[in-house]
Amino acid sequence: MEYQTRYPKTVSLTDGLRRSVRVDGREGLEQLHIVVRNSIEEISRIFTKEGFTRVKFEHKQPGQIGRGFNLKLRKPWEMHVRLVDLKEGLIGIHAEVEVSRDYIQHLFGQRTPVVYEIQEMLSKYQVECRIWNGNIRRYVRSVYDDYKVRLATPSIPVLAWKPMLFVIGTIGSFYLWKYVHTL
Repeated sequence: MEYQTRYPKTVSLTDGLRRSVRVDGREGLEQLHIVVRNSIEEISRIFTKEGFTRVKFEHKQPGQIGRGFNLKLRKPWEMHVRLVDLKEGLIGIHAEVEVSRDYIQHLFGQRTPVVYEIQEMLSKYQVECRIWNGNIRRYVRSVYDDYKVRLATPSIPVLAWKPMLFVIGTIGSFYLWKYVHTL
């Protein structure tokens, strides 16, 4: 099952300049942040109300506050959200959709940043937010057009790694038992 979303393509910045959001062949879309003035506790409560759970193991980003959140979407996708300390009183929300960490393909699968999904969720709770472009250090005033992003389902069927560990451990135990008893 593929995942489809939109992402800002051409934007107007607060200083009036019009700019295209970059796409890198290796890194993908340029990361934009959602910026809020609310407290970390309040934002965390909102994510929890929306069904997000805390991530147990993750690669922390520079400036990341605490552990991130994830929300299971349609199999095999999940949304991963990190809160980042931008500057005094402002929290940046860095969100991306990726193959769920329940599957081996998470390690090398596609991922894409998202902003509209987070904006929509925050608007339900009347949280004022803005889009921030960290590379040029400016706010986005308006969006002219969007990329249509499509994440394809991995070509190899997704493999859950937890059951695989159980099977490998069980088979390994049998071989160890057999080896010990033949000595």
